[in-house]
Amino acid sequence: MILQHVQSRMDNIDTVKTYGKISRIIGLLIESTGPKASIGDVCYIYHHDQDEQPILAEVVGFHHNNVLLMPYTDVKSIGPGCLVETKHRPLTVKVGKSLIGKVLDGLGHPLDDTMMLPRGLASVLTEQHPPNPLKRPPIREQVSLGIKAIDSLLAVGKGQRVGIFAGSGVGKSTLMGMIARNSDADLNVIALIGERGREVREFIEHELGEEGLKKSIVVVATSDQPALQRIKGAYTATAISEYFRDLGYNVNLMMDSVTRVAMAQREVGLASGEPPTTKGYTPSVFATLPKLLERTGTNDKGSITAFYTVLVDGDDLNEPISDTVRGILDGHFVLDRYLAEQGQYPAINVLKSVSRVMNNISSPEHISAAERIRSLLSTYEENRELIQIGAYKKGTSREVDEAIQYYPKIIKFLKQNRNEFLTSDETVQHIISLARGGEA
Repeated sequence: MILQHVQSRMDNIDTVKTYGKISRIIGLLIESTGPKASIGDVCYIYHHDQDEQPILAEVVGFHHNNVLLMPYTDVKSIGPGCLVETKHRPLTVKVGKSLIGKVLDGLGHPLDDTMMLPRGLASVLTEQHPPNPLKRPPIREQVSLGIKAIDSLLAVGKGQRVGIFAGSGVGKSTLMGMIARNSDADLNVIALIGERGREVREFIEHELGEEGLKKSIVVVATSDQPALQRIKGAYTATAISEYFRDLGYNVNLMMDSVTRVAMAQREVGLASGEPPTTKGYTPSVFATLPKLLERTGTNDKGSITAFYTVLVDGDDLNEPISDTVRGILDGHFVLDRYLAEQGQYPAINVLKSVSRVMNNISSPEHISAAERIRSLLSTYEENRELIQIGAYKKGTSREVDEAIQYYPKIIKFLKQNRNEFLTSDETVQHIISLARGGEA
């Protein structure tokens, strides 16, 4: 058996290397005559100066029998005639338990130049197929996130995928840091895609903290990186999550943000000759998003509970990416600028948010209490203007009177300091007590 395996490996070894040559470079795209390659194959582009490290690129298309390449890194010192060598395989990353607590770039390399990847890591493909739908166990168990507004009114199950919809400066990074520190998941994989370079260290030191980093792997592809590396950052983080899920871990994957992944895919699509369609996004964007987002969730070994932040331009929840992502995921949290301006953090608008699996993972008593609190909040919001200008007279409506009485208690309960922590069981007891008329 071993001899057959060795013979098979030897039969697949290329004894002759074939090269292509760059014919032209236009914007983000590199066109070469040869080598023989397939879509997604990784290639090395060699400089005229042989002493320099080759540039890593990926085959993204073909044009009149020429190969279209896009680099993972900055392109310098290459031109027509530079040699191109294909590896005849897609991008792989090294994964293992020794990566926990580390910060990696979009290709899975350590961001700290002095630190080499430990030995004994497994190589995994960054692009994988989603689990078979019939082999996905149903979501039946709640994951404790340590966020009162979520654990009480928007309970999240192990393996659920949730979108966090927010404009700029409404507190999504702080919310992600709180989830990473407080959650009872075995491991956090955090993908910072398209972030400003300044914000990366701030997030790791202030939002995540030493405690959060100890059980996290952070993948970073900043806004100055080429579009392909930003896309691969999302795929690398997802592949790392899948590896640990297959070991039986319950993983939290947090990606900030899926909007910037879509923007990077639009750059690649436009450079490859795709037509811009919905608001300038190319068709490949709307084909890529489901493939990426469906890879998370449960399988027969473990689970990936995924949180994807979505940047909402002008607080418009119906722009194309928001609409597409909301339709794919199992729930969404809306961070409201109005609530943030009122000093309510986390600024989750629970009336606009929904968890599609809450009824499957929560007790009847918990669901009943959550419905009552939502009803009281909704009644207050419907009559907010009348109440605030003093036009509402006490006694006109029993429901409104009750909502006015409960509202301060509910808001006090939903507010949470970034260092405050309650388990999901404690939070559920608080909300049941609140719904019965007691203090939270």
